[in-house]
Amino acid sequence: MSFEKFELHAKVFAGVQELGYLRPTPIQLQSIPPIMEGRDVMGLAQTGTGKTAAFVLPILQRLMQGSRGHVRALIIAPTRELSEQTHKAIGELGRRTQLKSASIYGGVSIQGQIKKLQDKVEIISACPGRLLDHINRGTVDLSKIEVLVIDEADHMFDMGFLPDIRRIVKHLPAKRQTLLFSATMPDDIKALANDLLQNPVNIKIGHTAPVDSVTHRFYPVPMESKTALLKDILDNTEMESVLVFTRTKSRAKSVALQLDKSGYKVTSLHGNLTQQKRQKALDGFRDGRYEIMVATDIAARGIDVTRISHVINYDMPSTADAYTHRIGRTGRASKTGDAFTFVTGQDVVLAHSLKRVLGEKLQYHSVDGLTMTMPLVASPAPARRSFNGNGGKQNNNRRSFAPSSKSSNGRTKQRSFGSTPRQSWTH
Repeated sequence: MSFEKFELHAKVFAGVQELGYLRPTPIQLQSIPPIMEGRDVMGLAQTGTGKTAAFVLPILQRLMQGSRGHVRALIIAPTRELSEQTHKAIGELGRRTQLKSASIYGGVSIQGQIKKLQDKVEIISACPGRLLDHINRGTVDLSKIEVLVIDEADHMFDMGFLPDIRRIVKHLPAKRQTLLFSATMPDDIKALANDLLQNPVNIKIGHTAPVDSVTHRFYPVPMESKTALLKDILDNTEMESVLVFTRTKSRAKSVALQLDKSGYKVTSLHGNLTQQKRQKALDGFRDGRYEIMVATDIAARGIDVTRISHVINYDMPSTADAYTHRIGRTGRASKTGDAFTFVTGQDVVLAHSLKRVLGEKLQYHSVDGLTMTMPLVASPAPARRSFNGNGGKQNNNRRSFAPSSKSSNGRTKQRSFGSTPRQSWTH
């Protein structure tokens, strides 16, 4: 099926054509028709399935009719990056429509946002905290909202934003269309959906199971050997662009620093960064200046880099759903990807649970001198014991991220790897 079947307004369809996209993704196929009919929708879909366009296109279609010059659509996102990504998608798809949008989030001057809001915008993409600031200041009018979108609702919950969302909703018209998208559906999100959505169309795309285009490798490793193992994998595996997940902000910063000292082109993304530094890190990762990004789960929300070839879980995520969401960063838009996960003695219960879900797709790998034998039960305390490797050497491809030369100041320099990112509709 092509996008022509949706019978989009000519100026909206022109944006689709100019981006070079021909066929909608499954979430777009199932979501766009009921949204265009004015139905409420609850969509379960992982990152990289194309859900941003699934609601942006119908919003643009709707707003081509009716009055202009006031806010008619509100999209709430959990992070600055995701808010900005949605704003960018609106600009690209709606470039011929003359519809105006604004991205509203904290960490930057509020005065510039106030000026933008005075420019008669029709669509706002916002984070809850800063949006409430504008509501309290009286610098935004939400009384004529026709469509509310709550994107990545499960991570709104993770970040404690659900009370803010309920406060925001009180300022919206009761008669409106509401769309809620989430990768998982915990009880709190179900309760929110029940309160806000009226007779919704339920859409489920690739929920609970990790994407089929990703291979999974687990490396049982003592905590003290993780960084050495990470460097070994980076040196001996062909990679294009790598996202490394850690559990804490301090560890993200520490791991990135150690990789930088070893000559890798690396950046980090965590909650302690200013907005300017966050944007610099994201831009550098997108355009290939940095081939490795070390990030925490929450900081990584909204990363829309489509050429990530590998996700490495330096720290095991806390749940199976979190694992699915992390590795959804690779293998996007029908491309293949690899997920490598470091498993310590503390992670055994979840590791065995994931093994049951993934079956033969999950393989245990070893590296002489660095990995250990996979424990059968979880360790009661952080493992500091000495473990023996289980034999086989890692099946390595050609070297990719190994530092290759010395600069004039003696600093190890890295070769240039990867390729120019290919356009892919994975918002």
